[in-house]
Amino acid sequence: MATPLISAVCPECETELSTPPMVQGETLVCPECMLTLRVEDVEADGTLSLAMIEVTLRDWGQ
Repeated sequence: MATPLISAVCPECETELSTPPMVQGETLVCPECMLTLRVEDVEADGTLSLAMIEVTLRDWGQ
């Protein structure tokens, strides 16, 4: 039996995303624009509300 997919839209590039069920606070990466997104809310109809999160890269002193 296949896992049902839920839908979301990237707030930056507006790409439609399909993902296995997620809960608030989980993160995913948009395959189109490569932004890291956090699940802000799971709507009653099963769609995800996403927000961009800033990823700080470590400075290795190079």
